[in-house]
Amino acid sequence: MSEIYLEFEKPIVELNKKIVELNELSASNNINVTREIKALNLRMEKTIAEIYANLTPWQKVQLARHPERPYTLDYISRLFTDFVEFHGDRRFADDKAIVGGFAKFRGKTPVMVIGTQKGRDMKSNMYRNFGWPHPEGYRKALRLMRLAEMAKVPIIIFIDTPGAFPGIASEERHVGEAIADSMKGMFALTVPVIAVVIGEGGSGGAIGIGVGNRILILENAYYSVITPEGCAAILWKDRKFAPQAADALKLTAQKLFELGIADEVIKEPLGGAQRDHAEAANYLGTALARQLSALRRWSGTKLKNQRYEKFRAMGKFSEEKA
Repeated sequence: MSEIYLEFEKPIVELNKKIVELNELSASNNINVTREIKALNLRMEKTIAEIYANLTPWQKVQLARHPERPYTLDYISRLFTDFVEFHGDRRFADDKAIVGGFAKFRGKTPVMVIGTQKGRDMKSNMYRNFGWPHPEGYRKALRLMRLAEMAKVPIIIFIDTPGAFPGIASEERHVGEAIADSMKGMFALTVPVIAVVIGEGGSGGAIGIGVGNRILILENAYYSVITPEGCAAILWKDRKFAPQAADALKLTAQKLFELGIADEVIKEPLGGAQRDHAEAANYLGTALARQLSALRRWSGTKLKNQRYEKFRAMGKFSEEKA
């Protein structure tokens, strides 16, 4: 259960506080407050249902960034066994913001699992570069995907990044080229590729490892060409307009599914994946099993062609004559 609450969750915090106070009063003064506590619990359930059924795009972005949300390694520990992590791009360094290696999905199906990884405190975030991959991260990811191609095993990718690292060192080592090369390499793969947006899906940082036959997205995750803050800074010259930008970007899981970008929206525990990591992993595992079962029946040629046509179709539009 998460101990961190967001601004829009304050009504829940206040109700929970009242319930705790009544329980303490009952324990210390031997007063029967069962009826009052029951009424507050019913009110709590109704409040929770109302809040999470009517989240704005900006509130969903906040949930996607929740510091207690499960990250790639959390899902790996719950859904995979025999994980053997690989390191380095064989050219410059090992990028800790991207992890990957061979594993067995639910102890049975051999796969290559790759994902962006954030930290939970300042030390681990510095180690993981806050989930911002450098160019060597994309080169490592592509190296692992080519190993999966040689081993003829499916590839499962977890995406949770605000974007590729935009620093000078990253540009000096050609991050744009690394992302483009990774995307090009993914289009050539003849094994199943499933990409899952588990938190933030930001810009080229996300699509650099997101060229999949299937794109899945968690209910409270987002996937966008730019962060809401970045969009607000460009369009309104002020980051305070991030909520308006989030709405304009159509970045929520539900909207992406409607637009045909995402193939499936994966349910989360009520209140977000951070509330129950095990339940969130179970929902995700069920979706992965279903998609893997379908894609493994396809030939290599069909997988390659479908992936190409899928991304070529994104952004198509038609003009109606007046």
